[in-house]
Amino acid sequence: MAPEQVMEGMTEVKIPPRDDIAEITRSSRDLPPAHFTYKIENFSLFSSAKIDNVESGDFVVDSYKWRLCLYPDGNKKSKGDGHVSLYLVFSDSNALPFGWEVNVNFRLFIYNQINDKYLTIQYASGRTRRFHGLKTVLGFDHLLPLSIFNDESKGYLIDDRCVFGAEIFVIKPTGKGECLSMVKEPVNSIFTWKIQNFSALDKKSLKSQVFSFGGHKWTLLVYPKGNSTEEGKSLSIFLAMEDSETLPSGRTTYALYMLRVIDQLFGKHFEKEANCHFSNSIKDWGHLNFMPLDDVNALPKGFLVNDTLAVEVQIQGITVAKEFS
Repeated sequence: MAPEQVMEGMTEVKIPPRDDIAEITRSSRDLPPAHFTYKIENFSLFSSAKIDNVESGDFVVDSYKWRLCLYPDGNKKSKGDGHVSLYLVFSDSNALPFGWEVNVNFRLFIYNQINDKYLTIQYASGRTRRFHGLKTVLGFDHLLPLSIFNDESKGYLIDDRCVFGAEIFVIKPTGKGECLSMVKEPVNSIFTWKIQNFSALDKKSLKSQVFSFGGHKWTLLVYPKGNSTEEGKSLSIFLAMEDSETLPSGRTTYALYMLRVIDQLFGKHFEKEANCHFSNSIKDWGHLNFMPLDDVNALPKGFLVNDTLAVEVQIQGITVAKEFS
């Protein structure tokens, strides 16, 4: 097992390897601890007074009360001799029922006053630890060797002052979830809309009656003379989700579909595929330049019969999301 290393700016200080620190990682960062800072002055007096450990007052994170417990000369009961030992304590002032347990991911800190950085100590790979009635103290017996900590040139203890800290992230399973599935060609997957008196229409856009599939309401949106840059050049067709406002924030419904203009004489339909993640902000999607207006109006082609245009959408696949708890 390779020796553990403490980052000191551009240098590395090696710590002798021990089996019980194999799953601990150390890193350096600029950001101070998010939840609690523990400053200690006249640090040397704690050792000379032969004080075994000191504890901070309670601080609250995620509705639970916590403390920091510091052993200035190391926790000798846990073979922490020659080190500073630091622990996170689940305060006994928490009123919890029998059999309680709290799962957390936490980091402890010690401030380097020369580099203006925080040495961060945590369990490797973001390991989650469990506090319960028989284990209310967790932390690091070998936070930092005293040979490094007491050396003022290393930056951790200057003018007999030092700073520690903690960040605590409580893991609370909510029991809630979401099941996402893809439905291929759902029931009633084809909707056909016949638009009569097509050549006489003077509206810029037309909307079909509402139809349903995949648990949502939809319409077809047609611009007989084209829309935007395709105005006067192309037929524009879109699929629109009429109840998009009912989607929970951040959720989308994906649809893969074929838009089609029916050839009513020869069966040579004109079609284009489209797909979209419909959401609160994206309510319709399709093709501006679906097909040239010259082709639409060319009577021999069979798209416009008795001044009626038949527009169709065929759903090829759609996602369905269901919440569960």
